[in-house]
Amino acid sequence: VSSWIENVGRKRLKETINLDDSLEMLLQTQKQFREFDLVASEYCRRGQEALKKMERWEDFSSVDVDSYRGKLQSHRDQLEEFCTQLDENRHRICETVRLYEFFDKVREGSCCTRGGCKS
Repeated sequence: VSSWIENVGRKRLKETINLDDSLEMLLQTQKQFREFDLVASEYCRRGQEALKKMERWEDFSSVDVDSYRGKLQSHRDQLEEFCTQLDENRHRICETVRLYEFFDKVREGSCCTRGGCKS
């Protein structure tokens, strides 16, 4: 999971930082993101399940286990950050699409009232 986040997930999230200026292109970006989101959400779920299984070892006191606690916390932080970014991007893309659709309707209505509606 950690490897996928670093090698695939973060790169794909960065691709959605700058959203296109047209509704058509934005809808295409949203479609592509939804496909990625399904896969990424599955990785988040699997990572959370794996970390949950590891929780039982956190109270175990041993020099051998102590060396892995730092790694475990690092993976936990990485997964939490990635899942948060995924949620934020999902929300941002959805809200941007809604905003563009709204402005499209306003623009159509404005043109209709200025020039008279043609049916």
